[in-house]
Amino acid sequence: MLFLYLFDQSTNNNYRLSQERKQWSLCDFEIGRALGKGNFGQVYLAREKQSGFVVALKVLYKAELAKSKVERQLRREVEIQGNLRHPNILRLYGYFHDESRVFLILELAANGELYKELQAQGQFTEDVAARYIAQMTNALLYLHSKRVIHRDIKPENLLLGLKGELKIGDFGWSVRTGVTDRRSTLCGTLDYLPPEIVEGRRHTEKVDLWSLGILLYEMLCGKPPFEDENSYETTYRRIISVDLRIPNHVSREASDLIRKLLVYKSGERLPLRRIIQHPFITKYVPQGRRTSSR
Repeated sequence: MLFLYLFDQSTNNNYRLSQERKQWSLCDFEIGRALGKGNFGQVYLAREKQSGFVVALKVLYKAELAKSKVERQLRREVEIQGNLRHPNILRLYGYFHDESRVFLILELAANGELYKELQAQGQFTEDVAARYIAQMTNALLYLHSKRVIHRDIKPENLLLGLKGELKIGDFGWSVRTGVTDRRSTLCGTLDYLPPEIVEGRRHTEKVDLWSLGILLYEMLCGKPPFEDENSYETTYRRIISVDLRIPNHVSREASDLIRKLLVYKSGERLPLRRIIQHPFITKYVPQGRRTSSR
């Protein structure tokens, strides 16, 4: 049976995906078990035959992409993710296609989805949450320096590497932006949307700061702060009014960081570089140790 063991790809130089190869095909890979299912296809464990390098192979069906009119979105996702190099961002090594499918060759996140880990535990302890938020902050600093807005940060789009390090794994709603370019597209997931998107206003990279605050709250409390299971309209209203209710078990430092990120006026949200210096982060994450949570 294929893949009875995993190895640390980041340090094993004997298992590197060939960078010289220009054209891939399905014949270049041995396909293993399914890792998950998405809106337009599935993700499989795979091994490149020549190098033995283990990857995640994402299979998308062209008919489904065309039906949902997301072909342009996929091209943008591939262009953006394929040019990113950061330890907390999932690598996209390459892609290929046949008559009916598109294949994305992705870095394998051996420990799966953050969402499933959070579901299993209910909520994270503050030290674990702080380490994840520090890693997210470093990744977002990198993205924003490349003029990339993610726009869909949520546990379902975050993966865990072999050493437990967090990796942003989905760039379907990401977009490049210039210094003066302000986007107005309605995108992302309702519970994580900031007021400017909910109200249809133009937005900048500061939407990612809001989503980071939502993420921290969900990590500590088990659900997003403005969620209403019975009414989308109620969720919209709570987001717009920033109707934030933080449980008593959340520490003063964590509450302070959440409140400084979940701010109606995007320009008043705590900048990424100050998040790294916030007492909630520095309490648990020493300098130079922000790449692993285990």
